[in-house]
Amino acid sequence: MAVTYQDIVAAQSRIAPIVWKTPCTRSETLSKRTGCNLYLKLENLQMTGSFKERGAYNCLSQLSEEEKNRGIIAASAGNHAQGVAFAAHRFHMDATIVMPETTPLVKVTQTRQYGSNVVLHGDSFAQAHAHALALQAQTGATLVHAFDDNAIIAGQGTIGLEIVDQVPDVDMVVVPVGGGGLIAGIAVAVHGARPQVQFFGVQSAAVPSMQAALDAGKPVAVPDARTMADGIAVRRVGEHTLPLVQQHVRQVVTVDEEELAEAVLVLLEVEKTVAEGAGAAALAAVLQGQVPVAGRNVVVVVSGGNIDVNLIARIISRGLIKSGRSMRVQVELTDVPGSLASLLAVVARCKANVLQVSHDRTAMTAGMLEAWVELTLETRGFSHGREVLRALAAAGFRTSSE
Repeated sequence: MAVTYQDIVAAQSRIAPIVWKTPCTRSETLSKRTGCNLYLKLENLQMTGSFKERGAYNCLSQLSEEEKNRGIIAASAGNHAQGVAFAAHRFHMDATIVMPETTPLVKVTQTRQYGSNVVLHGDSFAQAHAHALALQAQTGATLVHAFDDNAIIAGQGTIGLEIVDQVPDVDMVVVPVGGGGLIAGIAVAVHGARPQVQFFGVQSAAVPSMQAALDAGKPVAVPDARTMADGIAVRRVGEHTLPLVQQHVRQVVTVDEEELAEAVLVLLEVEKTVAEGAGAAALAAVLQGQVPVAGRNVVVVVSGGNIDVNLIARIISRGLIKSGRSMRVQVELTDVPGSLASLLAVVARCKANVLQVSHDRTAMTAGMLEAWVELTLETRGFSHGREVLRALAAAGFRTSSE
């Protein structure tokens, strides 16, 4: 049987003593930018840094004593792992979590901190899940699926009950989509109270498994791919989740890596909140105009904030380039004293800030008496960047830019 509104209400009573009711705050800046009343449902503020503890706690709370004694096993790209580990710790259960070897270190470390045994296997969620099934067959442990389980879906759906309470006049909800458990649960919950609310799902363009499933009318596997939205990089959606998405979700759209990076940057700079790539996917789609939000009351789910700090600088860099606030310029110089100083003087007159200089005399594309200099510049936007390029050309420098 499919998850019902009553299942989600029951789940809310189970998880209420443990799982926090997260804020759903209106952003004045983003509302003006997008032409709607935009609210952010901040699931990145949960104890484990994502919504996943909702479903995990609801699921584990309904296991029999025999199932609990056998221990549990799960496969996860990171956030489900932490949710299951957190819930297992609360119930004093043994837990083994299989995670891809490519999982960000912060997610692996935090999962281990809850006392679970972490096994790193494969390069994707699909490979980790297959290994978890093999271990389950060997040990008899109870499998806790990341998304394709009614108790998991109902637990995630408690977010929808909170949204209706926090934004009673909500018109639209935009949700990141991996395997579909999050958007399925929220949609069932919200439609139980406000059936007219529209739902849009957002996936990484690198792994568009829900789009493929909707097109095919059944779950199908899409190729593995690397994406900064590792939390929603699921090759095949669930048998339980797809029918709910078909019933409740108007459309699923995709965003690329640069768009994800820009959304992470906007959340950092404007909202002072940290989101991982998957967590920022819904906002990315709204910022790119892929969802018809104008004039509506829109809730964007920020599903998680477990981002590796080593990745933040790279994401910020890509986001700055995407928004025109950073540019890289290659300039050919005559290799004589004073050439670099002349180049930097032009940049200074344009009021662009030099972040990095790389001077290469050995580039194969440079003449014997020439050198290439790569400048990384902080700019005020695309028009400022074009001003810098025009000034360099007027000064006689040959350039190429990014």
